[in-house]
Amino acid sequence: MTVTKPHMERLRDELSSLLRPFGQEHVLAFWDRLDSEQRQRLARQVVAFDWPMMHRVFESPGGTVDWGTLAARALAPPALTLAEFNDPQKLPTAKRLGGEAIRCGRVAFVLVAGGQGTRLGFDRPKGFYPIGPVSGRSLFEIMFDHVAARGAQFGVTIPVYVMTSPLTHAQTVEFFQSQRWFGYREKDVQVFCQGVMPAIDRTTRQVLMAAPDKIATGPDGHGGTLAAMVQHGVLTDMRRRGVEHIFYGQIDNPLLQVCQPQLIGHHLLRQSEMTSQAIRKQEPLQRVGNFAEIDGRVHVIEYSDLPDEVAHLRNPDGSLKLWAGSIAVHVFERSFLERTADRADALPFHRAEKRVPFVDAEGREVVPAAPNAIKFERFIFDLLPLAERSLVCEVDAADGFAALKNGPPAKTETVEWVRAAMSNMYKRWLVQAGGSMAAGALLEINPRFALDAEALRRRLPAGTHFSESTYLV
Repeated sequence: MTVTKPHMERLRDELSSLLRPFGQEHVLAFWDRLDSEQRQRLARQVVAFDWPMMHRVFESPGGTVDWGTLAARALAPPALTLAEFNDPQKLPTAKRLGGEAIRCGRVAFVLVAGGQGTRLGFDRPKGFYPIGPVSGRSLFEIMFDHVAARGAQFGVTIPVYVMTSPLTHAQTVEFFQSQRWFGYREKDVQVFCQGVMPAIDRTTRQVLMAAPDKIATGPDGHGGTLAAMVQHGVLTDMRRRGVEHIFYGQIDNPLLQVCQPQLIGHHLLRQSEMTSQAIRKQEPLQRVGNFAEIDGRVHVIEYSDLPDEVAHLRNPDGSLKLWAGSIAVHVFERSFLERTADRADALPFHRAEKRVPFVDAEGREVVPAAPNAIKFERFIFDLLPLAERSLVCEVDAADGFAALKNGPPAKTETVEWVRAAMSNMYKRWLVQAGGSMAAGALLEINPRFALDAEALRRRLPAGTHFSESTYLV
């Protein structure tokens, strides 16, 4: 279709009218240099943004939350410690309730997978990374094996919702198709894309241009899950399926205890609207979010916002006062997400100063040597204070958390570190099942073979010994 010159002039006038009240007309500075296709692409990007909302965010002063003051009166959150979580008097009931919820089709799995493997030196979506210590299975395959095995345990198919970002969406869908949806029916997997926020100049508050026809943007954070679920009809689809409880996890943790019945059961026993897993911090300044109760509500204080003197506070027995570290594993009530989705202020934007390449007024690319921009993200844990009832449950990191984040020269959360954590967990299962493993050999167990040590005990003869690296599938 031919786009006429008058049409392009009208389009520019409409875009100018949209941008002018917010001082962002420079977005159209290169309009006369662009061809028709480039103009259409820029126009689609401009009209897709909620400029009044973004203007309020851009102009709000940074650091609006005084975390230092709040943290000074923070208490340990209401939580089940590891011993309490596994209390033999309550654990069978929790397992039964969680299992019934899964069996009745009331549980869904949301997997957040919008990140690239940049820090790993991997130029594809992180979910593609071949992390299996023996099999080389990708993170995505591990997650799908786990949720499929959990569904099979209770005779159902647990619906899966995978959130991508604009950087990873097309590649992820293509990958799933090439892998035949990992044995899932396509209708039971929905892949949806999170939103983006423009990057702005840290001094002028003007939107940066990545190219003459493109605004510089970044994903709006894992907190963007809520808005994306609404925009793409995820909550509506869940309601149609009868889903009431949503198990949420992130792609970089291959030890994720996907849809664990015990966790869902404790969530139900407490009538919690939002339940979170936590690890016990090993040192005060560990780089994890900190669960804390402040004025009767549970919050997560980012490690970068927690004053050192508060991080070091200890109880009379010497344990850390704020001991519970967030690992981005949650169980939500669908009704809670529907209620909070209607609140414009449910999830505030956090700001971070970053180096963002841009084009200057002459259209020349600039790669800054120091932070020049502010990026905006939402965090899903900011829903916690809005929950009428919430719960934190401790998990042993050795059994539930090994995040793949870093490349060399880091010592932890690297490929080798994560593979070792996976193999070590499976070896512990083997020992509990009465088996043994040759020194130095690796062990990997597909969840479809055994979901835990108890299941492994039923599958292997007592005294089983593996003399070399083994993958059980």
